[in-house]
Parts: sequence; C-alpha cells; structure tokens
Amino acid sequence: METKDPGRHILLGRMIGALGLRGDVKIESWTESRETIFRYQPWVLRSPQGTQDVVSGIRGRDTGKHVLAQIPGVADRDAAEALRGTEILVPRSALPPPKPGEYYWVDLEGLRVVNVEGVELGTVSHLFSTGANDVVVVRDDERERMIPFVQPQFVTDINFDTGVITVDWAPEF
Repeated sequence: METKDPGRHILLGRMIGALGLRGDVKIESWTESRETIFRYQPWVLRSPQGTQDVVSGIRGRDTGKHVLAQIPGVADRDAAEALRGTEILVPRSALPPPKPGEYYWVDLEGLRVVNVEGVELGTVSHLFSTGANDVVVVRDDERERMIPFVQPQFVTDINFDTGVITVDWAPEF
C-alpha cells in the first residue's frame, strides 16, 4: 500500500513531565505496545510553542506505571520538566506496513467516502476511538457524519488506489 504523503509526520506521543533528578522524561505513548515508540527514530520533537528539533538515540522503558525516556542532552530534572507538552512525531515512512485488514488512521484521512449506492458523503476528517469501536468522521461542505469503523457491517471497502472508502450508510444519517 502506498501512502498519499510518505513524508508526513505522525504523532506518536507526548511528554508529560519529569521523573527523578537525572533527566528522565515521562511520556504518553500511543503505540501498541507503549514501549514500541522507541523503535521509531529519529523523533521530531515539537514544543508547545511550535519549535521543532530532530533527536536520535532516545532510550527508554515501560515501568508499568510510566513510559520513561532518556533523551540525549537532557541531564537533569529542570531540562526534563521543560519538555512537558512536547509532542513526539516520526515520519510516516518510519512505520512498518500495516498487516492485512489493519490501517493507520493517518492513511485513511483525506479519502473520499461514498455509500454503497454511490452517494458522495464527504472526506475522512479524522478517526477516534470510543472504546467499543473506532469512529470515522466524514465531513462535506454542509455537515459532519460519524460512522462506526466496523467492517464489513458499515465499512464495506477501502480502496487506496482510487482513494475511496465505501460505506453502508444512509446519506440522511
């Protein structure tokens, strides 16, 4: 599968504070499993103010309670605390290809959505998880639709070659 923008950066987590005195940074990792975030380097660190730095050589571990990172150049608690709120991004090309039947949400964003009758419903804005299932948010000029990402019940086909997701969904919903 080819992505539309392999140079795009993907948000994998964020720094949420310091732990201890030696510069360990607590991170919120959105990878599965949490420590997998360390496999994808270099990291692009985007501060809350919008500045970006590229960093390699990050080491870390999942302690069960926290995911801790040791970042080169961050040697004390003050330096670690200064990173609070910093986002962790990696190039999309750094991620492995998804397994058959699995998708990276970022690869679905921007795809056109049509229903099984061929009615255009809009484009994928984003996805989110409810715990029970994921939801695809589809927007057009007039409205926003939230469609459960349940295959094959509601999402019947995803075609990256044509850039179209087909859904079994009534236009009025």
